[in-house]
Amino acid sequence: MFVAPAFAQAAEDAATETHTETGVAENGGHGGSFPPFDASTYPSQLLWLAITFGLFYLFLKRVALPRIASILEVRRDRIAQDLDQAARMKEEADAAIAAYEQELAEARKKAGGIAQEARDNAKAEAEAERRRVEESLEKKLAEAEGRISEIKQTALEDVGIIAEETAGTIVGELVGGTVDKKTLVAAVKAARQ
Repeated sequence: MFVAPAFAQAAEDAATETHTETGVAENGGHGGSFPPFDASTYPSQLLWLAITFGLFYLFLKRVALPRIASILEVRRDRIAQDLDQAARMKEEADAAIAAYEQELAEARKKAGGIAQEARDNAKAEAEAERRRVEESLEKKLAEAEGRISEIKQTALEDVGIIAEETAGTIVGELVGGTVDKKTLVAAVKAARQ
């Protein structure tokens, strides 16, 4: 590579120069120690560590931790409110269930009463209808018995007349004469008894 002699001289001067900001010679960075490990810089490092730690502690104490504490407090309050609301809703639900079960029991009792009343009414109506039918049948039976007795009486009277006529005819045929009516009536009466 081609380098001008003036440029080469400037490069040598720059290599031997010490950098003022870091305190390290700029000769490639291989001379001197790493500043955090240099024992001469320990006191200033410790001072800055204490100042930084103190400022960080104050920041946490005054800004970050109160915010975190308020967030936790808000969450704790919200959770407590939610738990209270859940307990209240559970009590309301339990009360509603108890009221529902009580109304259901009352409705069942009422339905049982209505059903019993309907059964009693139907039974009473059936009993009344049965009595009415029995009375009607008894009337008809009495009427029929009356008619039967009338028919029987009429038939018996007719039987007596028929018996008298038949006896008169038989005697007339057998004896060949006539028998008076009083004798025939007395003979038929005697035969009936």
